[in-house]
Amino acid sequence: MEIWVYNHLNDERRVVEVKDADVLIGREDSNTIALQSAFVSRKHARLFKEDGTYYVENLGLNETTVANKQVPPKARVKVDYGDEIRVGEFSLFMMAPSARRGRRGEAGVTPRRRLVELEQKIHGELLVRLNLRVAGNVAKADGEHASLIKRHLSEIIATSLDEVDSEMSDSLVRDFLWRSVLSELNVRSIGKISYSYGFEESDILQAEHEKTISQIIGDIISDFPLRLQPQFVKEDAAMIEADFDNQLHRISAKLTPELNRYITTRMLSKEIEDVVFGYGPLQDLLEMPHVNEIMVVGKDHIYIEKDGMVQATGRSFFSDEVVHSIIERIITPVGRRIDRSTPLVDARLPDGSRVNAIITPLSLSGPALTIRKFARVPFTIDDLVERNTLTEATANFLKSCVRGRKNLLISGGTGSGKTTTLNVLSSFIDPVERIVTIEESAELQLPQEHVVRLETRPPNIEGKGAYTIHDLVRNSLRMRPDRIIVGEVRGPEALDMLQAMNTGHDGSMTTIHANNPADTMLRMETMVLTAVEMPVRAIREQIVAAMDLVVQITRLPNGDRRVTHISEIVGIDLDTGQVITEDIFILRKTAGHAESSLQHTGYVPEFAEELIEKGFLDLEVFT
Repeated sequence: MEIWVYNHLNDERRVVEVKDADVLIGREDSNTIALQSAFVSRKHARLFKEDGTYYVENLGLNETTVANKQVPPKARVKVDYGDEIRVGEFSLFMMAPSARRGRRGEAGVTPRRRLVELEQKIHGELLVRLNLRVAGNVAKADGEHASLIKRHLSEIIATSLDEVDSEMSDSLVRDFLWRSVLSELNVRSIGKISYSYGFEESDILQAEHEKTISQIIGDIISDFPLRLQPQFVKEDAAMIEADFDNQLHRISAKLTPELNRYITTRMLSKEIEDVVFGYGPLQDLLEMPHVNEIMVVGKDHIYIEKDGMVQATGRSFFSDEVVHSIIERIITPVGRRIDRSTPLVDARLPDGSRVNAIITPLSLSGPALTIRKFARVPFTIDDLVERNTLTEATANFLKSCVRGRKNLLISGGTGSGKTTTLNVLSSFIDPVERIVTIEESAELQLPQEHVVRLETRPPNIEGKGAYTIHDLVRNSLRMRPDRIIVGEVRGPEALDMLQAMNTGHDGSMTTIHANNPADTMLRMETMVLTAVEMPVRAIREQIVAAMDLVVQITRLPNGDRRVTHISEIVGIDLDTGQVITEDIFILRKTAGHAESSLQHTGYVPEFAEELIEKGFLDLEVFT
């Protein structure tokens, strides 16, 4: 047996041959596999065989993962040939001795890595044929020369197929079928056709292959009890993914050598076309309904957040220049720019997904790109209740507060679901009201018709022409709004927001970064002080007069988003001078229940009587 070892920091690869099935991994030289790194324990992990099955045991407290799943300390998990065992900055792969045959003599290179190298070679030859030297220039050929590009690409791939070994082909076929299943799932659930690709010319043999592929995809999808509704597309995708390897084994007899060659050719063409016309290796990730966030660190590392957990995809770009080209392709249509003088930028994709990019000299790890995907189907209050973010009682309470024009502050950490919650609560605003939304990157999807959406603008190349949230909040007061909704307050606009809430714009809402309701009050004070010098007491009086409610939301370690506090802002403590918040609902465990849930504390807010008189609130929400 062989253990292939790859160091991500210096790109070094080596192969360690082991004679027995008990392998110690760690920093000390006495280990079977010694990994010299401060991130590796002296005795880090053990690979062993028991009853014919291989396992990895985590011996220390440092992190060990197998196939992107963390191994708890002193625990063990099953490992198969080819699974990635991650220890510090090292990736280890347990391989049979025959696995290196036909690999051009380079040890430790995975099929995915070999595919990237081949695709990079094909892409380079395409650029030479088109007489282009920079990846970004290909985008200018999109449209006018698209047919020419595809024709050249088809010729280059035809001469490169002999370099595709069986493992590389298996990887391409698996990716193709998985992406095709997701594409069909999107069509059946939300009626959206994913990014298409393929050959321009069609013949009888191609039609037969396409018919077989369509039957295979339909066969896989029909094997699951899918709900095929827009609000359940993520759950349907996760259900198929969990059993996808079994599905591949079930339909393997239909994957003839001819069909495999056809799919291999089509996938190579598709992946190069993504670089030329689309977003490269990110293209399909953007189409996957159960992927919430995409994170790129340099050319070699692409991560996704799925079901609340961050995991590596194994994908990579050809070079940092290609990453930079993709970033420019994203930001140029929305009037943004990025270069050494403006090395960071916030933008959005056409579907509304939020984009942040940062390059050198600010990023020392190469171009870094983060995409927060935009939900195609907006969450509703029922979705939040179903996911235990809220209870039915607290959902009804918040609905009554919005309809009763109470000013709300939604607080939480990064990725906790603040914007989603803001979007859901905003849907309860009466359609006859005039709403002005203000955001850095427009994300809110309000169902009302009378909505004015404002978005900030960065400075131009001369450093002029910028319009901040502060500017837009002040301008919105001249637009006769009934309610003002700010995506997030971060600075001096906090003062303008408070003043708007104090001058007839009741029912306004915004979000803020803070860990609990008390911290939220301190953050508001600090942000107001960035706008104007005034006594802290006066600031606190403004907050108490303007704000009614704090909704605190937290992202738990398992990825769940839960509202932990719903608190009323009631006044100022005469002794300490601090703003007083009273918890109305709080997340806690109750006797006989394993999980925590939002429970009424016994405190009834001061405005409850007003909402009851107007018919918005029922006292049953507190029982």
